[in-house]
Amino acid sequence: MLQRGQDRYETDRKLHLGNNEWHKTTLIYRRKENSEHDDHRQYSVFMSNRGGSFLSEYGYCWEIESGYRSIKRFMAATTSTDFGLRFFYFAFASLLYSIWRAVDLLVQVELTGEYDHSPIVTADNTLTPLKKETGIGERGTQSGIMRVFEWQRCR
Repeated sequence: MLQRGQDRYETDRKLHLGNNEWHKTTLIYRRKENSEHDDHRQYSVFMSNRGGSFLSEYGYCWEIESGYRSIKRFMAATTSTDFGLRFFYFAFASLLYSIWRAVDLLVQVELTGEYDHSPIVTADNTLTPLKKETGIGERGTQSGIMRVFEWQRCR
């Protein structure tokens, strides 16, 4: 591929599953945008059983996965095994995360006229006042708002 100078290359391959079983796959090589390398490291390799038409949508999956990881930053710590309580913590953290993303979107559009997926208002900027007032976002300690919720629930 380096000799061809292509940004994308697909080739069909068979994947050996053992016991004389084979699975048809496609290897897709795609040049990374703004790669600092000029050798094989400038390419990402994907294997698919559907061809390479899905690659443009693949980036959106990564955004969703990293969103779930970011939600964890907004969760209050708990040792409770109560599913209802843990679900409430997750739902509340998801709400806080969504509010943060909405505020960031509005700030970006107001300041730049467009929306870039890299936040201007960071999660840390949002979590700092929350940590100060409630303890939300501090791992290893139970937040004040959640302690009140558990206390009321146990009464």
